[in-house]
Amino acid sequence: MALLIDLFGYLSVLLHGLTIVAQSMALGGILFLVFLARPFADELGAVGDDIVARTRRIAGWSAVALIVCEAATIALQGAVLVGTVDLGFNDVMTADFAVAGQIKILAALLLVVLAFGFRRASRPLMIGVVILELVAATLTTHANARLEGRVPLLIVEGLHQLGAAIWIGGIPSFVMALGRCHDGSAWRRIGKRFSQMSMVGVACILVSGATMTYLYVGDVAGFYGTAYGVMVGAKMAMFAGLLALGGMNYLLVERLRGNPATPVGRLKRFAEVEIGIGFTLFFAAASLTSVAPAIDLSTDRVSWSEIVERNTPQVPSLSSPDHASLALPALQQKLDQEAEEQKKNPPAAFVPGSGLLPPRNLDDIRWSEYNHHWSGLFVLLMGLAALANQAKLARPVTKHWPLVLLGLAVFLFLRSDPEVWPLGEEGFWVSFRDVEVVQHRMFVALTLVFGLFEWRVRVGGLAKTKAALVFPLMTALGGALLLTHQHAIANVKDQLLIELTHTPLALASVAAGWSRWLEIRLDPPGNKIAGWVWPVCFIFIGFLLLSYREI
Repeated sequence: MALLIDLFGYLSVLLHGLTIVAQSMALGGILFLVFLARPFADELGAVGDDIVARTRRIAGWSAVALIVCEAATIALQGAVLVGTVDLGFNDVMTADFAVAGQIKILAALLLVVLAFGFRRASRPLMIGVVILELVAATLTTHANARLEGRVPLLIVEGLHQLGAAIWIGGIPSFVMALGRCHDGSAWRRIGKRFSQMSMVGVACILVSGATMTYLYVGDVAGFYGTAYGVMVGAKMAMFAGLLALGGMNYLLVERLRGNPATPVGRLKRFAEVEIGIGFTLFFAAASLTSVAPAIDLSTDRVSWSEIVERNTPQVPSLSSPDHASLALPALQQKLDQEAEEQKKNPPAAFVPGSGLLPPRNLDDIRWSEYNHHWSGLFVLLMGLAALANQAKLARPVTKHWPLVLLGLAVFLFLRSDPEVWPLGEEGFWVSFRDVEVVQHRMFVALTLVFGLFEWRVRVGGLAKTKAALVFPLMTALGGALLLTHQHAIANVKDQLLIELTHTPLALASVAAGWSRWLEIRLDPPGNKIAGWVWPVCFIFIGFLLLSYREI
């Protein structure tokens, strides 16, 4: 149970992110079915019937995924409550979060029935089930916990989720529909209607987002001085990117009106990237549920002067403190000495999973900074080599730039967690009780995977296969995971100052991944432009890591 409690915060964020993705795709699929697929089915003939059937499958299986995610969420939260508070099963299942979750599951079951069973269900019935799901979903948000103005806030939250479902949740069905059509007239009809739906979704997001920002963040200081504000800023940055992609797709749809023979490859590729960035935005939204709104945090805010001081560039530290001088090894050595002197009741050392934060001293901070600075050198070298390869400079050497990632992975595996194997006393498997260690191991695995795959793509003749997509997907996934990364630091202000550094790293990683995706998937000249973006993103990441500071 101690392990579950320690992992609860991180697991709940991941589960909530998956729940938002599944919910948006299920609701977006139903709305796409109601307002686009079915109305155009007769005009498109056999292709229209195929689009309807496939849209139903997207919505239905997304609803199934929503049921699984919501049930897992209730089980996780219930298990933690039972393990920490003297509550029985019936008490847990009648709690507000469990009741709201059960309503969401019921509504999702109705969506499954409508998608797979009642093929001629009326529009009012389908929209009614969508509203039921949205109402239940809003009961699990910050709005339901407010003491004042709860009902208006719940309406705004529901509008926000509706907009996300219409726009981002409907894009997978939109991409599918484009792929099933083969003439400019059909592409124009589908593109125009989905553009209209997207505008409604964007309007819902803008109105609700601005309202919630005003009510939850409060002022400018709330943006940069709290974790909630920083994450809202990250969401706004990704939303701006989505708007840019959507705007370019809208212009392409307008070109189709004048020339139905206009190629639509870019339309589909930009929509694919919208899906990826949109889902990343959902995980950022899930992270918001783990922190208090900025308006409620009047103390422990970070001032602008503290941010400037922390982020003023200094010479990187490339020399490491001695491992024995770190807090945990020093504490363990002290305990071992005391245990020899006092055989009875020696003080307890830190154990991952115990619920206690590990001690930190100045050398621990220097160890962390050293790790970030050397990681920055690896990433900077990789970005420069990739950029040189893009410019066709020394290609016999620079084409092997992905191998730099293998060196980075080995370095992170050995250095990121000095208290665990192979440097520390804690064993390899025992270390997985610590959330931060788990996240570091995930990043190491991702680095190894996309390094090896991209190297094979560059030198092994896999450039024209789907293996080439591994690198951009892993890069974008790494950025998404970094948005949910947690640091076990007792000082709230220090933790926020670190997150202020990690958030631009995550956004740059997302930008690098999806620009590389466009380089692979787009036709010239768009792929050439995208090909210059992602190496620059890695160079930027390298410089950010080299300037990383914790004191």
